[in-house]
Amino acid sequence: MKLWLLALAVTIAAVVALMSAQTGQRRVSLVVTNGIVVTMDAGNRVLQNGAVAIEGSDIVAVDTAEAIARGFRGRETIDATGHIVLPGLINTHTHAPMVLYRGLADDLALMEWLEKYIFPAEARTVSPEFVRAGTRLAALEMIQSGTTTFTDMYYFEEEIAQETRSAGLRGVLGQTVIQFPVADAKTPADALSRAEAFITRFKGDPLITPAVAPHAMYTLDGPTLRAARELSRRHGVPTLIHLAETEAELATSQAQHKMSPVAYLDSLGFLGAGVVGAHAVWVTEPEIALLKSRGVGLSHTPESNMKLASGTAPVPAYLRADVALGLGTDGAASNNDLDMFEAMRTASLLHKLQTKDPRAVSARAALEMATIRGARALGMERQIGSLEVGKRADLIAVSVVGARQTPMYDPLSHLVYVAHGDDVRTSVVHGKVLMRNRRVATLNEARVLAEAHEWAAKVRVAVNRD
Repeated sequence: MKLWLLALAVTIAAVVALMSAQTGQRRVSLVVTNGIVVTMDAGNRVLQNGAVAIEGSDIVAVDTAEAIARGFRGRETIDATGHIVLPGLINTHTHAPMVLYRGLADDLALMEWLEKYIFPAEARTVSPEFVRAGTRLAALEMIQSGTTTFTDMYYFEEEIAQETRSAGLRGVLGQTVIQFPVADAKTPADALSRAEAFITRFKGDPLITPAVAPHAMYTLDGPTLRAARELSRRHGVPTLIHLAETEAELATSQAQHKMSPVAYLDSLGFLGAGVVGAHAVWVTEPEIALLKSRGVGLSHTPESNMKLASGTAPVPAYLRADVALGLGTDGAASNNDLDMFEAMRTASLLHKLQTKDPRAVSARAALEMATIRGARALGMERQIGSLEVGKRADLIAVSVVGARQTPMYDPLSHLVYVAHGDDVRTSVVHGKVLMRNRRVATLNEARVLAEAHEWAAKVRVAVNRD
């Protein structure tokens, strides 16, 4: 019986191959077709009835639906009628497990929020189990809202990497280095050792880019900052750091070092290609030029900066200087979600208001920050950030058929000013379909949510025990 089934399978495969040969079609693993394809490529192509052909992990063609149908036959096909198909969104700064602290402490300035609530909560609750559960919840939220790549800074980063890979997401994941004892390291030296072990374990992984994440200039001394950066350079991996986030950080740097955070890090030889600075709010025009010349990538986190009253980053100036600038949500404890559509809309509206110029951050610029500019900030623009032949097959399909999306004159305007994360219907990463018709294939949603509720009860007990 088994031999009969094998023979039948071989026969069917041969017939399909013959049909493809006769029609001139190339057999590929996946075709996404009949959608409005927003490529985010250098030519800013938008295909009103377009398609993307994928073989394995890579994009092999982007063209009209008719042209793709002539040239390719997918072993799997996704009909994107009524959807915008675009590159998966890139969240360039977050702390994934902190979704379990969502709403724990609100309406506070950064240092009060950190020192009175977040650091004590982490001291009492962070563990490998906590990190795994939080990452699963964050991954579920990101898949459902269109993020396909995220940049993370946290503890037990090897656990985050395993859960990220299991969920099928792409991650630039940084093992945190901080001066005081934390859950996974009692000293900065311990944290650096953990970081090196983490890099060794995951370097070369198709989905995971390991990184070193020195927390900030105000939570680390100079020698440790130098050591963290040297570790990154030695292994050729990114360095992730909080940079010039608040006016208090600026004052601390001036008091301790007689210079700004940017100038201080540069004096240490820290700044350079591969560094991704989160926030970069309190930065001057000359420092923007310095960051550009050093090849530093930046992550703009408008919602977190607004909620914590940290200030407004000089994003129009960054864009004029063509700095590699991405968008991030920050952790859900200070946002309070991981929805990159909200980040795009907030970034565009905030800077229009701040500058009194409605053109300050256009819809296209906001979408670029969430896609191709974000990829540049991470040094990954050759792999992700646009739908182009040879790049990784990371894409999403966003529904535009509801009352809120009707009528539609400009797809880019719709993506930034109309769409929400829950309009995403399909998510593909590295050629693998993670979500189709809102059904996530790589995570058990009910189990993830139940586990998160269990951890919330534990967090509530831990933070209220005093």
